[in-house]
Amino acid sequence: MSTAQAIAESTGVRIAYEVAGSGPPLVLVQGLGYARWGWEPVAPALAEEFTVVAFDNRGIGASDVPEGPYSTRELAADVVAVLDAAGMERAHLVGTSLGGMVAQEVAIGWAERVDRLVLACTTPGGSHAFPLPARTLELFAEAPALAPEVALRRFVENALAQRTVAERPDLVQRIYEKRLASPPDPSGWQAQAAAGGAHDAFSRLQEIEAPTLVLHGTDDAVVDPRNAALLEDAVPNARRVMLAGAGHLFFWEEPERFVEVVGDFLRETA
Repeated sequence: MSTAQAIAESTGVRIAYEVAGSGPPLVLVQGLGYARWGWEPVAPALAEEFTVVAFDNRGIGASDVPEGPYSTRELAADVVAVLDAAGMERAHLVGTSLGGMVAQEVAIGWAERVDRLVLACTTPGGSHAFPLPARTLELFAEAPALAPEVALRRFVENALAQRTVAERPDLVQRIYEKRLASPPDPSGWQAQAAAGGAHDAFSRLQEIEAPTLVLHGTDDAVVDPRNAALLEDAVPNARRVMLAGAGHLFFWEEPERFVEVVGDFLRETA
C-alpha cells in the first residue's frame, strides 16, 4: 500500500485510510491490536486486481482513540464512513479476527454496501460460539507478570502455528519488529478488546445477504477453528475453507494461498 493517507469522519472520530490499485473495490478490516500495516503480506498482490482500501480501526494507528469501550457496531459504522469518504457505494469486504466480527455487522446492518464477504479466523460471538482456546487464556493470565517485550513476542508466537514458530523464526521476528515499531495505544487496545468480547451476531447471521467465504487455519490458537463451521452453517450463502496447519495470522504464514483463495472467490459472479 503506497498511496497517501486520507481521513474519513465517523461521528466525529477521524479514521485514517489509504487506497491502492484499481478494479472492483475491496475493503480490508484488521483485528485487535493491528493497524492497517497488518495487511502488508497480501495487500500489494490484491491491489493488482482490486481497488484496495486499508484503514486503521478506531483506537489504533493514525486513527483517533476515543474513550471506550467500543462495540463492533460502532466499528462497522467506521467502515461505512470509510466507504463514503472513498466514494464507494459497494465493496467486497474482508475481515480478520475482530475485523471479521466488524464485517459481520457491516453485512447485517448495511447489506446494500457489501458485494462479497470474507470472514477470516473469526467468530459469531455470544454463548453459542466456542470460547478462546486454553493456550490464549493462559497467555493472557501470564502476560502481566512478563516483561513487555517478552509478552509481545509470546503473543506474536501464539498467533502463529507452532510449526511456523519452530521452522520460521524470521517470520516471528518480522512481525515482532513491526509490532514493536507501532505499539497500540493501551486504552485503544482495551476498547477494541471490549468490542470483541461483547460481540454476538449469532442470532442475526441469517440476515447476511452477501455471498460469504469463511476462512480459518486449523492450528489457530486465538480463535477456536470450530467457529468457522458455526459461521458456515448460520450464514445463508456461505462456504468454508480450512487451511491445514495454519495459525491465526495465516495471511502472514501463507500469503500466496490467501490471495489465491480470496481472489478466486471475489471473481465469482453468481
